[in-house]
Amino acid sequence: MNTPSACKTTHSAKRLRRTAPVLAAGAALALALTGCTKLDTTSPSTVRKDAAEAKPADQGKFGTVDCRKAKCVALTFDAGPSENTPRLLKILKDEKVPATFFTLGKNHIEKYPELVKQMDAEGHEVASHTWSHKILTKIDADEARRELERPNKAIEKLIGKKPTLMRPPQGRTDDDINKLSKELGLSEVLWTVTAKDYTTNDSKLIQKRVLDQTKRDGIILLHDIYKGTVPAVPGVIDGLKKRGYVFVTVPQLLAPGKAEPGKVYR
Repeated sequence: MNTPSACKTTHSAKRLRRTAPVLAAGAALALALTGCTKLDTTSPSTVRKDAAEAKPADQGKFGTVDCRKAKCVALTFDAGPSENTPRLLKILKDEKVPATFFTLGKNHIEKYPELVKQMDAEGHEVASHTWSHKILTKIDADEARRELERPNKAIEKLIGKKPTLMRPPQGRTDDDINKLSKELGLSEVLWTVTAKDYTTNDSKLIQKRVLDQTKRDGIILLHDIYKGTVPAVPGVIDGLKKRGYVFVTVPQLLAPGKAEPGKVYR
């Protein structure tokens, strides 16, 4: 478990929020990983360890590797699909790399339903990033429920199953959101690596930031909505493969454990 302490929003993040909502979201994502959110999180290694005593029926499915033995990492992409996603899916298919997509409902799932179907058909994990990227901790309970239920229904309609994973916008969550997520069968997934691709279109810089930060069991946060991100992905994959890392989806990273609804993983 890891319990970051609370802190105040910086002036720069406030300026970003006033001038550019998408960039502000990215700035707050970074804040959530630097001690500005008070919450308990569970690591993949802890989940795997705790699964040793679980019954087979309660265990998660392995991917092509056993992450108890292999150096696994999970590539995750937020806020898509977008016009950049077809290129990304081709890269992932060519490299035989599975990913986890935290998809956004409004203007994304709505606009690119066939890409959501393609993600699932090609072995990627389709997860939720809410319907319209509202900060769940700043809206009332009924609105938060709608933000989580609507993409669940849209995704289920497209691929025949509801998502089991959710990433809260800006990484902002609390006890009330944990309880709501549990009720809806959702586990919350944060990250350990951020390229801050919302601040730059420099693909080489995005690549370097990921390679510099990634360690075993890393959960890598990228966005397939930004211009510089998808071109950085081949270099990220190649660089990490050369270091002996194996790519898996988030559920595969936890196997033989399983994400538990209402809990937060990082």
